[in-house]
Amino acid sequence: MGKRKESSTNMLNESFIVASCDLTYAVCKVGGRWKLLILCKLEYGALRFSELRDQIKVITERMLTLQLRELERDGLVKRTVYAEVPPRVTYELTEVAKELIPIWAQLSQWGNKHRKLLHEHEVSG
Repeated sequence: MGKRKESSTNMLNESFIVASCDLTYAVCKVGGRWKLLILCKLEYGALRFSELRDQIKVITERMLTLQLRELERDGLVKRTVYAEVPPRVTYELTEVAKELIPIWAQLSQWGNKHRKLLHEHEVSG
């Protein structure tokens, strides 16, 4: 995945939108294919990398690593390294990420309802 030029029109537009709209900013922090799924898996407590990988079977280790780094950088996931041999690392939600739990629960309910409506429309149409 190449890094985009800071001066590209796409980057400038994204910077403007994210800076001027709180909703867009929030969606950018949890958006993408994997971030919400990773956060949801951490809802009930800390998990090790291998536990997360096993719960999200189709994600590559590289992608899981990249997404966890971004979530940690954005203050949504806390990474703890334990001084053991071999070293043990866990990931858990930060307090600010825990505030998202009722939001993603509501979004999940909406997704379920919307999916059913689309399915009904496809079947009847």
